[in-house]
Amino acid sequence: MKKTFLTLGIAAALFTSCESDDTPDIVINDNSTVNNTTINGPGTGTPGEDVVNLSGVYTEDLTLEADTEYLITGPVLMANGTTLTIPAGQTIQVQPVGVNAYIAIQQGARINAVGSANAPVVFTSNASNPGAGDWGGLVICGRAPINSTAVGSEDTATSEVGGLSYGGNVDADNSGILQYVRIEYAGGAIDGNAELNGLSLYAVGNGTTIDHIQIFEGSDDGIEFFGGNVNVSQVVVVNSEDDSIDWTEGYTGTLTDVYVQHGTNHDKAFECDGYNVDFSNEGGYFSAPNVNNVTVVANDPSEAIRLRAGTQGLFTNVVVIGFDEAFDLDGDTGDNPTGQGVLDGLLRVTDVTFTNVTTKLKNDTGFTFDEADFIFGDGNGTGTDVSAWGAGWTVGIN
Repeated sequence: MKKTFLTLGIAAALFTSCESDDTPDIVINDNSTVNNTTINGPGTGTPGEDVVNLSGVYTEDLTLEADTEYLITGPVLMANGTTLTIPAGQTIQVQPVGVNAYIAIQQGARINAVGSANAPVVFTSNASNPGAGDWGGLVICGRAPINSTAVGSEDTATSEVGGLSYGGNVDADNSGILQYVRIEYAGGAIDGNAELNGLSLYAVGNGTTIDHIQIFEGSDDGIEFFGGNVNVSQVVVVNSEDDSIDWTEGYTGTLTDVYVQHGTNHDKAFECDGYNVDFSNEGGYFSAPNVNNVTVVANDPSEAIRLRAGTQGLFTNVVVIGFDEAFDLDGDTGDNPTGQGVLDGLLRVTDVTFTNVTTKLKNDTGFTFDEADFIFGDGNGTGTDVSAWGAGWTVGIN
């Protein structure tokens, strides 16, 4: 889980790191317009091709052209009131400089990246031999609620990389549209305490549209939700080295049709926190999403879904294949009452099928309950049909 820091009553400083440790500052060059530097033959280009370099803070709309090749060379930050528009079929390459290159849609900005099954939008490394963590990933910061601040508050928190503000009290906040988008080789890190994910959703509101998203070969989490209530559907995560789906800070949206292909020696398919345990639960409520139509497949025995720190959530129609443990519930009888959610019917799985699973449920919550209090409809799960909705635009599915 990631650390965040509160900014009470003022916007977060844009150009400073917000880590409490000795992590060095992220240097962001102030470049308000597209850097039109021409270079020869980067990535898949050939000598003589013109490439537009992208980096810096954009204070006006940025619309990419379908017949132009783009290379992200540093942080690209869209300022409040701007829109980043990317046409269907566009592949945007990123220099393999780790966390020092990423895209951030700040509060009040929007992204409009609408691909199709035949022409997805792709963000990828331009390394000759690309690998996980080559670049930072896509960050979206909204004004929806987080439980790191009091209910109804306009106070914000700041992201661990870039010091970007997020949070507020606008449920229907709209950060734009992502459809048929693939993010490859992302998740760059400064150190073990400061990483980016393939897709980081900070307090993103339910006015935002996100569907048909793939995260491929990332070094940290695939998608992480820091509060907010955005609804996300048709999600594929393949070989994320940390967790494939991660939530914290009171996330309360809906996830529908999720396919996770877990890599060897990677962490969890789902890691789910009720609140940010590195800070506190100022809002007094817990993450409580609805998760429908899920298939998680392991390439080696490990742990599928960890539920902790008081998280709630209703899982429906789940298939778990090839894990030592399917559901691991952690908590206590104090500030982290994960088990109370089970007893109250706020944390449960309905219609689930286990294949080659050693332990269906592990209870480390401090509360007493039976497997039958958490698992309903054992053997009835069919999961998601990724072959139907994932055809044409995804890669790496076995």
